Amino acid sequence: MSDAKPSPYVAKVNAAGHRVWQERAPLLGTLDLELTERCNNNCIHCCINLPQEDLGARQRELGTAEIQEILTEAAALGALSVRFTGGEPLLREDFIDLYLYARRLGLKVLLFTNARLITPELANLLCRIPPLEKIEITVYGLTPQSYETVSRVPGSYQGFWGGVSLLRERGIPFVVKGALLPPNRLEIDAFETWAATLPAMDRPPSYSMFFDLRSRRDSESKNRRIERLRLTPEDGVTMSRRSSFYLREMREFCGKFMGPPGDRLFTCGAGHGACVDAYGMVQPCLPLRHPDMVYNLHEGSLMEALTKFFPRLREETRAANPDYLARCARCFLKGLCEQCPAKSWSEHGTLDTPVEYLCRVAHAQARDLGLLRDGERGWEVEEWKERIKGI
Repeated sequence: MSDAKPSPYVAKVNAAGHRVWQERAPLLGTLDLELTERCNNNCIHCCINLPQEDLGARQRELGTAEIQEILTEAAALGALSVRFTGGEPLLREDFIDLYLYARRLGLKVLLFTNARLITPELANLLCRIPPLEKIEITVYGLTPQSYETVSRVPGSYQGFWGGVSLLRERGIPFVVKGALLPPNRLEIDAFETWAATLPAMDRPPSYSMFFDLRSRRDSESKNRRIERLRLTPEDGVTMSRRSSFYLREMREFCGKFMGPPGDRLFTCGAGHGACVDAYGMVQPCLPLRHPDMVYNLHEGSLMEALTKFFPRLREETRAANPDYLARCARCFLKGLCEQCPAKSWSEHGTLDTPVEYLCRVAHAQARDLGLLRDGERGWEVEEWKERIKGI
């Protein structure tokens, strides 16, 4: 690990001078920490989960002291928040220890959970020592039948509802989001009506719809099932339009992030932050698990990953696939399209093979926004700047 200094809470907020970082921006703003890939659900669409009882995965997971060391370095490098995710992060028996350690460092904690393992003890702790970020809970259904058809675990709906009830009783802020799947699609209106009653929900819930394939590339059969669960691009656009924020936000987004990317594969924020998997590998983003794209923390530090490994990746990783160069590199829809090295890896085992499904989604969105006419392709349009101005 590096010997970068500041924190506890950036030397008490720079001795009360109220400038957390003086002279330079921090190397790290936030840390994503995947505490485990194991989960107490077995969701039909999941791109990462392993069985709760997977002993091999559990034995390979980082230990308490190792995670604390990572948190300490992250805080020293400037991080003010950490996202604990999984799998189901609450499966870790040391979760409370890790949570308290992060909070003592001055880190805000964002927890992604299915809420099933929220106990009265944990809820009391979160009330007494708040995470300072809203907890995020994914909801798989509003009835036992719909929820457990997705989770494939009997009794999981009751556990989810119990966790949510504990948070509500103690006034702990949380938001909910959905995974839009065949068992729960008829519950959308009821879900949004219920979500609107939650004090921390200041906008309608977001949804996963265009599901990722397995990021470990560990099961063809699971990938084929996930593909069957994806919405059609047109249905995805219809779903997105339910939000009153959609058009305004899409116009603002298109004004900032559209344009042909050329042969550079990393044109997003990947590699500007740090995502650490359950076994100590730092990744540019959590879904990107290509062996050439990860950095082993057991042999180095977050500092080295952020200052040497990731900058080299971002600069040197270029597309060579002829199809990518003919289409994606020239396509002005890059801001709408989720095509990226992580998606190409999970779909094809490469970094630069176009993902046809994502291409269709981006083109459906572009037609809906008036950026493309029927039959046009994004890489064929030369006057794209004028079209963006016109939406």
